[in-house]
Amino acid sequence: MLKQKSRNLLPLLSLPRFLDLLTWFLGSKGDLEKLWRTLHSLYHPRNQYVVHLDLESPAKERLELASRVEKHPIFSKVGNVYMISKANMVTYKGPTMVANTLHACAILLKMGKDWDWFINLSASDYPLVTQDDLIHTFSTINRNLNFIEHTSKLEWKADKRAMPLIVDPGLYSTTKADIYWAMPRRSLPTAFKLFTGSAWMVLTRSFVEYLIWGWDNLPRTLLMYYSNFVSSPEGYFHTVICNVPEYAQTAVSHDLHFIAWDNPPKQHPHTLTLNDTNHMIASGAAFARKFKRDDPVLDKIDEDLLHRKNGSFTPGGWCSGKPKCSEVGDLDKIKPGPGAHRLKRLIARVAFNTKLKQNQCK
Repeated sequence: MLKQKSRNLLPLLSLPRFLDLLTWFLGSKGDLEKLWRTLHSLYHPRNQYVVHLDLESPAKERLELASRVEKHPIFSKVGNVYMISKANMVTYKGPTMVANTLHACAILLKMGKDWDWFINLSASDYPLVTQDDLIHTFSTINRNLNFIEHTSKLEWKADKRAMPLIVDPGLYSTTKADIYWAMPRRSLPTAFKLFTGSAWMVLTRSFVEYLIWGWDNLPRTLLMYYSNFVSSPEGYFHTVICNVPEYAQTAVSHDLHFIAWDNPPKQHPHTLTLNDTNHMIASGAAFARKFKRDDPVLDKIDEDLLHRKNGSFTPGGWCSGKPKCSEVGDLDKIKPGPGAHRLKRLIARVAFNTKLKQNQCK
């Protein structure tokens, strides 16, 4: 694990360390390459990474990923890429997705103290800014901010998600199966207020510790409640943070993702293509989803936004050696580019406007 300390090149503020969780949800054969590409596009030696291929993925795929991580010259030298060797069963729309994320949180809390934010991602995500852009931008903002899109306006979700009772077979079975519904339905809770939002988040270490330790028991109570909730990843974290006054005031209602939906909206987001490039850039977002494997738009992002070539790492101030990024240089050398300016504008708009407190956990 990387233990080098920052030398504070940026005035007054040390550089943050991120934890990027690339969680494999679908486990489809052949998608290992998709995750591998995403990991390279996101990599920076200052950060720490946990990768996970779920139990539905072929054992051969999981062993291949473990072998690649172990044998990779940079990953093995720096020691900041960790693979969950005991794969979890993950069910779409089920609480096993929440449990999987909490598993990674617990591992990373145990492993080290040198990080400020936790980011959960999947292999269908891709960055729109370099890691230097991201690190530089987050070194200039309040480290108590949690970026988690949320609302208490459940609308149709009250009837279709909150009131039905579901069971996730992934909790007790090693065979993949869809969630199933149980009877009777339940009423909306009165002991706490429900919130919903995006499943993609940027969470502070302090809030992650609260989720895992739960010293007032609310995280555990809500985890049990959401074990029978449809699409619990889109509600559990949001309901926890907004029912704790200490953390509610830190919630920024944005997931820092560009996600497009068809009109009318379908069950899954629109799959991004070259036609969406200008909208992605204009959004100022740090990440976008979802993408098909090796779609030409990913090559466009590599070339124009990340300056990444031939499957290598995204270049940054840390890169040294020939070919570029084949060796680790100065970890505190950060070279932000245009992506940092775009991301700063977005964060200023969503986190520092006068209406922020009016929109927090409402």
